Amino acid sequence: MEDIEILQDIDWDNLIFDLSPTRSMYIAEQRDNKVWERGKLVPFGNVSISPAAGVLNYGQGIFEGLKAFRTSRERIVLFRPGNNAIRAIQSAERLCIPPVPQEMFMEAILEVVRDNSDYIPPLGKGSLYIRPVIWGTGTVLGVKPAQSYTFLVFVSPVGHYFKNSEKCLHLKITNKFHRTSPRGTGGFKTIGNYAASLLPQKLAKKAGFDEVIYLNAANEHFVEEVGSANLFILKDNTLVTPSLTGSILPGVTRDSVIQITKKILKLEVQEREVSVDEVLDADEVFCSGTAVNVTSIGEITTDETFRIISGGKIGPYTKRIGEILSGIRNETVEDQFEWLFPVF
Repeated sequence: MEDIEILQDIDWDNLIFDLSPTRSMYIAEQRDNKVWERGKLVPFGNVSISPAAGVLNYGQGIFEGLKAFRTSRERIVLFRPGNNAIRAIQSAERLCIPPVPQEMFMEAILEVVRDNSDYIPPLGKGSLYIRPVIWGTGTVLGVKPAQSYTFLVFVSPVGHYFKNSEKCLHLKITNKFHRTSPRGTGGFKTIGNYAASLLPQKLAKKAGFDEVIYLNAANEHFVEEVGSANLFILKDNTLVTPSLTGSILPGVTRDSVIQITKKILKLEVQEREVSVDEVLDADEVFCSGTAVNVTSIGEITTDETFRIISGGKIGPYTKRIGEILSGIRNETVEDQFEWLFPVF
């Protein structure tokens, strides 16, 4: 099919997780609290914004992240995009942003991916990362919602999030910072959540760690999330992950891991509070997310101790879950969950 040929002169073997500008992006406006206007494709580039915009002054903005893949059946597919559309609606409502209707969200993504299909890496070389963003464009001075908004979708071919995807991560459990607080915005994909994680991440990497594991702000005996991913532990053939209590992002990959573990691997899954001691005593530990996929954690450091998990190697269940998830996306494993959404 001519539409899905790989035309771009990109070094696919050395692709990293960073921006590679593509041909076009999608943009739509909502003015004066009226309905969203019909969007359009425009050349990828900068956007104009007032210095008094709500997003610049009060952080009134949300975003999503999903991917398009080339498969073994020579198709281009999205992975569970409807979940991202629903989560974007929930995040928008939390920040008083007029939600983008699910149908419009899906149409925007399909338009951008189709127009930039030649930027999608070959099978096994990476994916096309899709970034929808919605923000308050209207001017504000007092603390209040903006009166107009912008919905934009851009894409970029990406490789693995971590530099060495075959190597287990070394993470630091920190009580110096909290990612979010009870009844806050941790369960939503707001831009401020990620800005607050930049300093802890910077300090962790400077000290030689790959990322941070955050603790529950109300009770520091329990863990919550990795900086950019959900956290899982395996102990005695049981998969355990912190429950969604409002301060943890309901990850699409998180839900996929849970379903694969229950329905394919036939293991017990528990969603509950997870203590620091349980993490340190686990047989396997890994994190999941759209950007990181399923990534093994082989070493964990706290202020008091250092622990090697699974001999510092990828555990058997972690490996199998990752293989099944990748196989479904690549169409080498049957998509019994009907997660794939064809672009063409």
